[in-house]
Amino acid sequence: MKIGDPAKEYRIKAGEKLSLGKIDPGSSRLCPDGDKHSTLELFDELRNEIQVLQKTLYAQSKHRILVVIQAMDTGGKDGCVKHVFSRVDPQGIHVKSFKKPSEEDLAHDFLWRVHPHVPGNGEIVIFNRSHYEDIIAVRVKKLYDDKVWQRRYRHVVEFERMLAEEGTTIIKLFLHISKDEQKRRLESRLVNPGKHWKFNPDDLKDRARWDEFMEVYEEMIGKTSTSYAPWHVIPADKKWYRNLCVARLFRDTLKGLNLEFPEPDWDPGSIKID
Repeated sequence: MKIGDPAKEYRIKAGEKLSLGKIDPGSSRLCPDGDKHSTLELFDELRNEIQVLQKTLYAQSKHRILVVIQAMDTGGKDGCVKHVFSRVDPQGIHVKSFKKPSEEDLAHDFLWRVHPHVPGNGEIVIFNRSHYEDIIAVRVKKLYDDKVWQRRYRHVVEFERMLAEEGTTIIKLFLHISKDEQKRRLESRLVNPGKHWKFNPDDLKDRARWDEFMEVYEEMIGKTSTSYAPWHVIPADKKWYRNLCVARLFRDTLKGLNLEFPEPDWDPGSIKID
């Protein structure tokens, strides 16, 4: 079993006009003959490769990886992180979720709460929601004047340019689900007491604005996908396929860094342990 190259298939080119309506959230075109069970071995292989490559990344302490994940509610952000990165050494990975800004956050510029969490040398950091919430939510919910979110496009592009030029590899993922699939996932949270904690009635307000969110995401992704920080729109109705695409994309990114364990500055052959 194989999977095609998500970086080629789902990467949004800089300046590209995006239409989410033309991207099928239920597609599995890069693995047309696969399903959840037949791709388990392939997924395990990818996670094993990620595990080995991450150890080298951490030991080399040279490269920095930032993964930005955005999606509508129930889009699978938590599940994607859980399954794709489950074998990564906890020392070298950090997951940061950005929720509603606090009073202290609001007393500063909108990137103030973001910058302290970007990766250092040898680290992988995953933003489960991100600085893009300060464009998406602000615009759709009309929290500020239009000029606020409009100028933030420029701010995030330049912020990411600075990170990239300082040595950070940036992968941005939009997990694309359908409105029907979101309905199924929301209903599953209602009928399962073990998932009640994940249900927020306010999510239904956002669902009622689905078309508006899609329009805003289209524009935002198109305006902020760059050569140094590209967006990838990943079909996410099928969880197994979403995970495969993200794992393959991440594995390929690590391999492209030509990672190597550092050479010791001492002679291993001269060491004797009594």
